[in-house]
Amino acid sequence: MSWRPAENFLIAQKITDTSDVQTMPLGTIIRGVHPTYGAGEFIYLAGAASTAVGTWVTYNADDWSTTRLAANAIGPVAVAMSASVANNWGWYQISGKAVGAVLTGFVDNANVYATATAGSVDDAIVAGDRVKGAVGASAIGTPSAGLAEFEIARPLMDDGLAA
Repeated sequence: MSWRPAENFLIAQKITDTSDVQTMPLGTIIRGVHPTYGAGEFIYLAGAASTAVGTWVTYNADDWSTTRLAANAIGPVAVAMSASVANNWGWYQISGKAVGAVLTGFVDNANVYATATAGSVDDAIVAGDRVKGAVGASAIGTPSAGLAEFEIARPLMDDGLAA
């Protein structure tokens, strides 16, 4: 069983599907539930090149575009629920228990940092590249190779800038 809307909210595109046609207003946020991961929030966004399930992205509220997360990024962060590549649209998780791409050696309960590998995170400390509002909830390999579980709460990157 996969993610489904938490309320009686009709969505034209499943949370784990990609579409080559925009089916929802960009920026729409819904709540969903999963039998294993519990409740979460999802935002509908435009895809970016090379986006796979679990890819970490930053998104821009001006046009709801996404960019694979990289070192020195600035903006809100989300995790792709499908392979929503360029000229596609899909749902991205912004809160709850998420499954995201990690580099080798990621450990449970670690802070999350952007890396030079676009779309993946690691627990290696890099000044200014901490993904605030995200913490590891498993080591790499859970639920499968190259992925780990995370607890996220509307994560963001600010490149270490003062508030």
